[in-house]
Amino acid sequence: MHSDRASKGLKIAAGLGLAFMHLPILLIFVYAFTTEDKSYQWPPPGLTLKWFGVTWNRPDVWEALSLSVKVASISTVIALFLGTLCAAAVSRTRFFGREAISLMVILPIALPGIVTGISLRSAFNLADIPFSFWTIVLGHATFCIVVVYNNAVARFRRTSGSLVEASMDLGANSFQTFRYVILPNISTALLAGGMLAFALSFDEVIVTTFTAGQQQTLPIWMLEELVRPRQRPVTNVVAMVVVLVTFLPILGAYYLTRGTDTVAGQGK
Repeated sequence: MHSDRASKGLKIAAGLGLAFMHLPILLIFVYAFTTEDKSYQWPPPGLTLKWFGVTWNRPDVWEALSLSVKVASISTVIALFLGTLCAAAVSRTRFFGREAISLMVILPIALPGIVTGISLRSAFNLADIPFSFWTIVLGHATFCIVVVYNNAVARFRRTSGSLVEASMDLGANSFQTFRYVILPNISTALLAGGMLAFALSFDEVIVTTFTAGQQQTLPIWMLEELVRPRQRPVTNVVAMVVVLVTFLPILGAYYLTRGTDTVAGQGK
């Protein structure tokens, strides 16, 4: 009886916590349909779908969306390559300073975004690198690598080293071992890490502010529209799209990585 009450209490507390976190997001969804275009009036005076058509025909929205997708895609590819190599080195070899390197890899995501942004901007200025598409990509790749690294290193540690030894004993070379043994075991972790990295890059605003120059990714466009609004509901429609675009990869990554706490190659 006591445990049932405690269980119900925990469920209620969890529900209240989720409501506290997600009600503001639901308000954004509601305001995307409002007929009022100058203020946030509650309750909305009416509901309409016209702002979706207005958003669809705004070229500045499409330019910002295109830039965000390109930056997120390239940053994710860089993160997958470098993050996987770093995870393999840290988890599969023993060398002096291994733990220090692991700490340095995860530091960019542990630091406040403004610190990372200022340091990147200072580095670009010192190196006389003009702000461009590639400075945004480099800025995003710094924290996207961490996401891929964390997923990959966890999966490497759950994969038994005896699998690699058995593959080598049976005559496979390094490439064959990677393709047929290692990659199948870490593929879902890499896919999940890549999806999380894409979502993180797509909605990043702080580091982008310091590395973008005059360019506008979608989150930067939203920030500008909030400061100097033209049509407030358009900003809410775009915000709703950003929420959906970031939610789906996170949900996919969750389903890909759940139930992977066993060590591959042990007792199988």
